[in-house]
Amino acid sequence: MAVIHKAKDNSIKAILDEPELFVDFIRNFIPIDILKNINPSDIEDVTERLLSLVSEQKDGDTIKRIQLKGGKSLFVIAIVEHESKVNFRAPFKMLLYIALILNAHEKEANKEASDEAGNDRKITQTKDYKYPPILPVIFYDGDDEWTAETNFLNQTEMSDIFEKYIPKFEYELVSLKDYSFADLAEFGNVLSLFMMIDKLKTAEAFDELGRLPKEYIERLNDMNVPPHLKELLVKVITVLLRKINVPQDEIDVFVEKIDERGLSEMLSIENYDVQATRREAREEERQRFMPAIKALIDKGSTITEVANILNMSEKDIVGMLPELA
Repeated sequence: MAVIHKAKDNSIKAILDEPELFVDFIRNFIPIDILKNINPSDIEDVTERLLSLVSEQKDGDTIKRIQLKGGKSLFVIAIVEHESKVNFRAPFKMLLYIALILNAHEKEANKEASDEAGNDRKITQTKDYKYPPILPVIFYDGDDEWTAETNFLNQTEMSDIFEKYIPKFEYELVSLKDYSFADLAEFGNVLSLFMMIDKLKTAEAFDELGRLPKEYIERLNDMNVPPHLKELLVKVITVLLRKINVPQDEIDVFVEKIDERGLSEMLSIENYDVQATRREAREEERQRFMPAIKALIDKGSTITEVANILNMSEKDIVGMLPELA
């Protein structure tokens, strides 16, 4: 299970680190027929091995090797960009990663060929050797339009004159803002729910989840989502709620609802009423602290002293005084 830290791109990387979710990501967002039949067991994460020496690597960058039918391999570079400021170096960064992958693959291929033949065989120097394909993908969930070039050729000066000598690869752009909640619901899988959560930018936007089609919610509920993905869902939601400044005690109440009621109940609109959640959190706090507050006040402690002892605000304590009378 991946650990999520404060950065949002770490949350997305944690999602893509789950083979089941990464397979759905490829199937849903990359329109290549040969990729429709890949399985989680075909995925190998090679990020740490290939990117450990890259100083500019971000936590959200990941590289997978996919075993295709027939024994052939495909490398997928997935870079997460969530800042509002577009990264115009994206094509060049992809070029660096592509060169890094091919260089590492060449060394590995030559080593394997040498081990099998019992001598130092440079298989990549033979005429018929073919390098593996690389699929570069940028996942962008910023609010602005992605305006960086998607083809390295277009970011090179005098490309009209030197076109034949310039790398012409393109990366696939997956811009989350181009997908509505209804679009994502059509995918009908757990990944779509993660993507919907990622689209939520404010507490008020939670209402969108309450308007999802009934058929979508029922389908999710019938999937029997494994515990490790439910746990990841809780972590991703926690990161999101912290990002939009929801207090930790309110997050705890919300997460408890997910654990108790499951995915279908979690997606009902009342569960995403932030004000109701806050009222519930305050009520639980009152029930928990009222006996201690009453005991301290009966012993003659001042409001300030009670607040310091219980690490509460004086305003909250004053609000409970009528109930303590």
